[in-house]
Amino acid sequence: MKYNPDIHHRRFLRLKGYDYSQAGFYFITICAKNRMCLFGEIENGEMAINNAGHMLHKWWNELNHKYRNIELHEQIVMPNHFHGIIQIKSTVGADLCVCPHDTRQKIEGEHTGSPLHAMIQWYKTMTTNEYIRGVKNNNWQPFNKKIWQRNYYEHIIRDEKSYHQISEYIQTNPLKWRDDKYYVP
Repeated sequence: MKYNPDIHHRRFLRLKGYDYSQAGFYFITICAKNRMCLFGEIENGEMAINNAGHMLHKWWNELNHKYRNIELHEQIVMPNHFHGIIQIKSTVGADLCVCPHDTRQKIEGEHTGSPLHAMIQWYKTMTTNEYIRGVKNNNWQPFNKKIWQRNYYEHIIRDEKSYHQISEYIQTNPLKWRDDKYYVP
Protein backbone atom coordinates (compact mmCIF):
# COMPACT_ATOMS: atom_id res chain seq x y z
CA MET A 1 0.00 0.00 0.00
CA LYS A 2 1.40 3.37 -1.00
CA TYR A 3 1.70 6.08 1.65
CA ASN A 4 -1.00 8.72 1.30
CA PRO A 5 -0.46 11.89 3.38
CA ASP A 6 -4.19 12.59 3.31
CA ILE A 7 -4.94 9.30 5.05
CA HIS A 8 -1.87 8.85 7.27
CA HIS A 9 -1.65 11.92 9.44
CA ARG A 10 -0.09 10.69 12.66
CA ARG A 11 1.49 13.44 14.70
CA PHE A 12 4.96 13.04 16.13
CA LEU A 13 4.41 13.39 19.87
CA ARG A 14 7.99 13.83 21.07
CA LEU A 15 9.96 17.06 21.31
CA LYS A 16 12.24 17.11 18.28
CA GLY A 17 15.93 16.85 19.15
CA TYR A 18 15.26 16.16 22.83
CA ASP A 19 17.24 13.41 24.60
CA TYR A 20 14.65 11.44 26.56
CA SER A 21 17.35 9.56 28.46
CA GLN A 22 18.59 12.68 30.23
CA ALA A 23 17.89 13.42 33.87
CA GLY A 24 14.53 14.99 34.57
CA PHE A 25 10.91 14.43 35.44
CA TYR A 26 8.39 13.14 32.89
CA PHE A 27 4.60 12.93 33.16
CA ILE A 28 3.32 9.87 31.29
CA THR A 29 -0.19 8.94 30.15
CA ILE A 30 -0.83 5.55 28.56
CA CYS A 31 -4.33 4.92 27.17
CA ALA A 32 -6.23 1.71 26.56
CA LYS A 33 -7.01 1.03 22.92
CA ASN A 34 -10.38 2.50 21.94
CA ARG A 35 -10.66 3.86 25.50
CA MET A 36 -11.92 0.52 26.75
CA CYS A 37 -12.46 0.56 30.51
CA LEU A 38 -10.42 -2.50 31.46
CA PHE A 39 -8.81 -1.53 34.76
CA GLY A 40 -11.66 -0.74 37.13
CA GLU A 41 -14.25 1.97 37.65
CA ILE A 42 -14.85 5.21 39.49
CA GLU A 43 -17.08 4.82 42.55
CA ASN A 44 -18.00 7.90 44.59
CA GLY A 45 -15.07 9.90 43.22
CA GLU A 46 -12.50 7.17 43.94
CA MET A 47 -10.84 4.67 41.65
CA ALA A 48 -11.85 1.10 42.40
CA ILE A 49 -9.23 -0.90 40.54
CA ASN A 50 -9.88 -4.46 39.50
CA ASN A 51 -7.28 -7.24 39.23
CA ALA A 52 -6.07 -5.85 35.90
CA GLY A 53 -5.60 -2.46 37.56
CA HIS A 54 -3.56 -4.04 40.36
CA MET A 55 -1.46 -5.71 37.71
CA LEU A 56 -0.71 -2.29 36.14
CA HIS A 57 0.57 -1.02 39.50
CA LYS A 58 2.70 -4.13 39.93
CA TRP A 59 4.47 -3.71 36.58
CA TRP A 60 4.83 0.06 37.03
CA ASN A 61 6.68 -0.57 40.28
CA GLU A 62 8.85 -3.19 38.55
CA LEU A 63 10.27 -0.39 36.39
CA ASN A 64 12.42 0.51 39.44
CA HIS A 65 14.05 -2.93 39.31
CA LYS A 66 14.55 -3.01 35.55
CA TYR A 67 15.86 0.56 35.24
CA ARG A 68 18.06 1.44 38.22
CA ASN A 69 18.46 5.11 37.31
CA ILE A 70 14.80 6.05 37.77
CA GLU A 71 12.49 6.93 40.60
CA LEU A 72 8.72 6.65 40.33
CA HIS A 73 6.54 9.39 41.78
CA GLU A 74 2.77 9.97 41.66
CA GLN A 75 0.77 7.40 39.72
CA ILE A 76 -2.82 6.36 39.23
CA VAL A 77 -4.69 3.69 37.36
CA MET A 78 -7.88 5.03 35.81
CA PRO A 79 -10.63 2.95 34.13
CA ASN A 80 -9.05 3.26 30.68
CA HIS A 81 -5.67 4.92 31.16
CA PHE A 82 -2.68 5.24 33.43
CA HIS A 83 -0.86 8.37 34.65
CA GLY A 84 2.55 8.40 36.25
CA ILE A 85 5.60 10.54 36.85
CA ILE A 86 9.03 9.06 36.13
CA GLN A 87 12.20 10.73 37.30
CA ILE A 88 15.31 9.78 35.36
CA LYS A 89 18.31 10.40 37.58
CA SER A 90 21.85 11.14 36.55
CA THR A 91 24.88 9.95 38.45
CA VAL A 92 25.50 13.46 39.80
CA GLY A 93 21.88 14.18 40.78
CA ALA A 94 18.88 15.36 38.84
CA ASP A 95 17.57 18.87 38.66
CA LEU A 96 13.79 19.36 38.71
CA CYS A 97 14.16 21.73 35.75
CA VAL A 98 14.73 20.02 32.42
CA CYS A 99 16.45 21.84 29.59
CA PRO A 100 15.46 20.70 26.07
CA HIS A 101 18.88 21.52 24.62
CA ASP A 102 20.99 19.89 27.32
CA THR A 103 24.31 18.75 25.85
CA ARG A 104 25.47 16.60 28.76
CA GLN A 105 26.74 13.21 27.67
CA LYS A 106 24.05 10.58 28.16
CA ILE A 107 24.65 7.42 30.13
CA GLU A 108 25.02 4.39 27.85
CA GLY A 109 23.55 0.94 28.45
CA GLU A 110 19.96 -0.20 28.50
CA HIS A 111 19.63 -0.50 32.25
CA THR A 112 21.44 2.70 33.18
CA GLY A 113 20.42 5.19 30.53
CA SER A 114 17.45 3.87 28.57
CA PRO A 115 15.36 6.51 26.95
CA LEU A 116 11.85 7.00 28.16
CA HIS A 117 10.26 5.24 25.18
CA ALA A 118 12.15 2.01 25.97
CA MET A 119 10.78 2.05 29.51
CA ILE A 120 7.22 2.61 28.33
CA GLN A 121 7.58 -0.04 25.62
CA TRP A 122 8.77 -2.55 28.24
CA TYR A 123 5.88 -1.61 30.56
CA LYS A 124 3.30 -1.98 27.80
CA THR A 125 4.75 -5.35 26.76
CA MET A 126 4.77 -6.75 30.29
CA THR A 127 1.25 -5.54 31.08
CA THR A 128 -0.10 -6.81 27.76
CA ASN A 129 1.39 -10.27 28.34
CA GLU A 130 -0.05 -10.49 31.84
CA TYR A 131 -3.42 -9.14 30.70
CA ILE A 132 -3.58 -11.90 28.05
CA ARG A 133 -2.91 -14.47 30.80
CA GLY A 134 -5.65 -12.83 32.89
CA VAL A 135 -8.16 -13.15 30.05
CA LYS A 136 -7.26 -16.82 29.51
CA ASN A 137 -7.03 -17.89 33.16
CA ASN A 138 -9.09 -15.43 35.23
CA ASN A 139 -11.92 -14.26 32.98
CA TRP A 140 -10.65 -10.71 32.64
CA GLN A 141 -12.52 -8.59 30.13
CA PRO A 142 -11.48 -9.60 26.58
CA PHE A 143 -10.00 -7.01 24.23
CA ASN A 144 -9.56 -6.67 20.48
CA LYS A 145 -5.92 -7.34 19.45
CA LYS A 146 -4.22 -4.76 21.69
CA ILE A 147 -4.92 -3.36 25.13
CA TRP A 148 -2.87 -0.17 24.63
CA GLN A 149 -3.14 2.51 22.00
CA ARG A 150 -0.19 2.76 19.63
CA ASN A 151 1.72 5.52 21.42
CA TYR A 152 1.71 7.32 24.75
CA TYR A 153 1.63 10.93 25.89
CA GLU A 154 4.50 12.49 27.73
CA HIS A 155 5.14 15.91 29.18
CA ILE A 156 8.54 17.14 30.26
CA ILE A 157 8.18 18.64 33.73
CA ARG A 158 10.30 21.77 33.66
CA ASP A 159 9.97 23.22 37.16
CA GLU A 160 8.70 22.58 40.67
CA LYS A 161 5.43 24.47 40.14
CA SER A 162 4.57 22.29 37.15
CA TYR A 163 5.51 19.15 39.10
CA HIS A 164 3.11 20.07 41.92
CA GLN A 165 0.28 20.90 39.48
CA ILE A 166 0.68 17.58 37.67
CA SER A 167 0.98 15.70 40.95
CA GLU A 168 -2.27 17.24 42.16
CA TYR A 169 -3.93 16.45 38.81
CA ILE A 170 -2.97 12.78 39.21
CA GLN A 171 -4.23 12.62 42.80
CA THR A 172 -7.57 14.27 42.00
CA ASN A 173 -8.16 12.62 38.62
CA PRO A 174 -10.91 10.24 39.88
CA LEU A 175 -12.90 13.17 41.30
CA LYS A 176 -12.98 14.78 37.84
CA TRP A 177 -13.62 11.59 35.84
CA ARG A 178 -16.79 12.81 34.11
CA ASP A 179 -14.88 15.87 32.86
CA ASP A 180 -11.80 13.85 31.81
CA LYS A 181 -11.02 13.76 28.10
CA TYR A 182 -10.68 9.96 28.36
CA TYR A 183 -14.10 9.53 30.00
CA VAL A 184 -16.38 7.00 28.35
CA PRO A 185 -19.96 6.85 29.65
